[in-house]
Amino acid sequence: ISFSLLLGTSLTLVSNHWLMAWMGLEINTLAIIPMMTYPNNMRNTESAIKYFLMQATASMIIMFAIIYNAWMTNQWTLFQVSNEWATMFMTLALAMKLGLAPFHFWVPEVTQGIPLTSGMILLTWQKIAPTSILYQISPSLNMNLLILLAVSSTLLGGWGGLNQTHLRKILAYSSITHMGWMTVIVLINPSLTILNLLIYIAATMAIFLCLNLTSTTKINALSNLWNKSAPMTITLMIILLSLGGLPPLTGFMPKWLILQELIIYNNITTAMLLAFSALLNLFFYMRIIYMSTLTMFPSNNSSKFQWFHSSPKPTSLIPSMTIISAMLLPLSPLV
Repeated sequence: ISFSLLLGTSLTLVSNHWLMAWMGLEINTLAIIPMMTYPNNMRNTESAIKYFLMQATASMIIMFAIIYNAWMTNQWTLFQVSNEWATMFMTLALAMKLGLAPFHFWVPEVTQGIPLTSGMILLTWQKIAPTSILYQISPSLNMNLLILLAVSSTLLGGWGGLNQTHLRKILAYSSITHMGWMTVIVLINPSLTILNLLIYIAATMAIFLCLNLTSTTKINALSNLWNKSAPMTITLMIILLSLGGLPPLTGFMPKWLILQELIIYNNITTAMLLAFSALLNLFFYMRIIYMSTLTMFPSNNSSKFQWFHSSPKPTSLIPSMTIISAMLLPLSPLV
């Protein structure tokens, strides 16, 4: 399964022919479904079916756009999508695969119904292949359509996460918002899309690894996390603040550069909407931090420092991902 995931993404990344890139997307989709259904239960199966139907619909639209573009232009090269209708259908299909609004409804439901490990792969690795296609065809995209998708994703992702109590759903709405940030800048400066994607993947992987290590899936369980593992709580707090875009953490860098580029290109209204939507995300990040650091669940155990005697052993990925997602702001470009 892991080899199939790696093969599908790699095939899409290195292809310059539409059919090969489409095959990579399909391999990627089919490879993660067995991971979603393990262990086998009704909730996992339901989420896998929802994911398959949405991805299959998007793949069908992508194939239609590929064939229509080839019929109109007589070429199958990935970098040249010169037909306006083909470009529009391709953008909408990639928005469905990435979970951009208004095609975002499947992301929280699927993420909530699958295990934490599968959810981590769904919200990180599965975003690479569609984003790479969006990056490669960016010169042909429609700016107005991209801004509409991006602004609606950031606003709906922020509002949707406000009343959630499940951490997987909150991270799913966070993914919708970050996909909007990446989409809005892909036509102006595609390199910032890649930068944002890498930082988002590092931060999201670190959060999922922390939650998986402590077996935490709900906000109310975070109130006892400090009692179990204080280092893990501090790590989670730093990563969430970085994901929310607070300086001097790494997550501030892509948001700062994206807003700067939008203002340079006179998209001031879009920049203001994105900045306001970031406050919505920061609110439910701060709520998670409040529950995990400033509250403590009532316990009969007199010892409030269990973590000092027995603390879960962190995996080797957590420190490295924490450094990447929180401490790279000094490396940001000055211009």
